Amino acid sequence: MNRREVMAAVAALAAASATNARAAAGARVVIIGAGYGGASVARTLRRVAPEVHVTLVEREANLVSCPRSNVVIAGLAQMDEITFGDAGLRKAGIAVVRDEAVEIDVPGRTVRLKSGRRLAYDRLVLSPGVDFVWNALEGYDAAAAEIMPHAWKAGPQTLLLRDKLRAMPDGGLVLIAAPADPYRCPPGPYERACLVADYLKREKPRSKILILDAKDTFSKQPLFQEAWTTLYPGMVEWIPAAKSGRVRAVKAGEGIVSTDFDDHKAAVANIIPPQRAGAVAFDAGLAEPTGFCKVDPVTFESAKAKAVHLVGDAIMPGDMPKSGFAANVQGKACAHALAALLRGAPPPEPMLINTCYSLASETWGFSIAGVYKPLDGALRLVKGSGGISPVDADPSVRGLEAQYERSWFDTLTSELWG
Repeated sequence: MNRREVMAAVAALAAASATNARAAAGARVVIIGAGYGGASVARTLRRVAPEVHVTLVEREANLVSCPRSNVVIAGLAQMDEITFGDAGLRKAGIAVVRDEAVEIDVPGRTVRLKSGRRLAYDRLVLSPGVDFVWNALEGYDAAAAEIMPHAWKAGPQTLLLRDKLRAMPDGGLVLIAAPADPYRCPPGPYERACLVADYLKREKPRSKILILDAKDTFSKQPLFQEAWTTLYPGMVEWIPAAKSGRVRAVKAGEGIVSTDFDDHKAAVANIIPPQRAGAVAFDAGLAEPTGFCKVDPVTFESAKAKAVHLVGDAIMPGDMPKSGFAANVQGKACAHALAALLRGAPPPEPMLINTCYSLASETWGFSIAGVYKPLDGALRLVKGSGGISPVDADPSVRGLEAQYERSWFDTLTSELWG
C-alpha cells in the first residue's frame, strides 16, 4: 500500500469507529455489585466506551475486601486497610446507586431495587459474589455463624473471628472446616490456617489448629504443608475427607463439630459452609444445578438469559478459579465485550491471566498462576501456561513473594476504588 491508501484506510477505520460509538450512545448498562468484578466492569467500560451510560448498584456504603481479610484476622492489619468507599467510582463518572437489586425482569430488561425503583437496561451485568447454603451442615445457619464464624464474607464476621481468637485461652483448639469444591478462593482456608498459626505462635503458643476438610486435596497443598512444617511445627493438623475430615453437623452452643465418625470440641470454630451464586442471580433462575452460573466464555453472557452477563465468584466458567484477580480480569474482558456488542461489532476473544498469592506469614508468600482462553464453551487453562511457586525455595524468595502480594493488593484496589 502507498501512503495515500494507508491514510484512506486509517480514515475509514476512524469513521467506522465513530459510527459504532454513535450507535452505542445513550445505551444503558446496569451493573449489580461494586466488588472486584463489578467495579472492574464499570471502570473499564467507562474508559473504553464513554458514550455508554453506566449505573452501578451497590448495597454497602463501604466495600470490605475478602483478599487480605485473613491478615486482619491474624492481627497483622486493620480493617480500614481493606475497606474502600465509592468516591473514586463516582469521580470516574459512574452513577453509583446505594440500593439492593431484588428482582430481574429479563423480558422487560429492568431491575427492581429494594427501594421500589426500577432501572431499565440494554445490558445487565451481575457480580453478586456468593451466598451460603445454610443448613447444608446440620445445625449451621446464620444464627450459628454468630457463634462459629465463617468469616468468608469480609466485614463484621472478620472481626468476630479475630476477637474470638483473642479471647481464647492459650492451649485452646482452633478448628477450621473447609468446604468441598466449588467455593470462593480455593487456597483461602489454608492461608487462614497459616496466619492464625502465626498469631498463635506469637500470643498463644500452646494452642493447636485442626483443619477438617471435605476434600482429599487442595490448592497449593505442597506449599502450605511445607509452611506448616517449617514455620509452625506440630501446631497444624489437616484431616482429609477420606480420613473422616468432612464435617456433617455442628452444635454451635456446645462448640461441637461432628464428622461421620468423630466429634471435636473446639475453643474457636471457623466453619466455612458450602456456597452458591449470590441471591439476585440465583433467585433469577440463572444458576445451574451446581448452584453457580454458566456463561459464554467470550462475552460472559448468561447461558439462561439474553443481555444478562455475569462475572466473579457467582460463575462457573471452566478451569478458572474463584478469586479477586479472576473477577477483576473477567470484569475487564466483559466490559470490552459489552462495548463491542453495543456498537454492533464482534466481541474480542479474551486471553485471561489469573495470579493468586497466599501468605503463610507476613514475610512468607507463594503463588499460583495460569492463563485461560475460550475453548469448547468454557475458559480452559492454556497448556504449559503459568505454574506454582517451587517447594524448598530460599526464604528470601518467599519474602519477595510476600512483598508481591502486598503490591498486587495495593495496585488493584487503587485501580478499582482509588
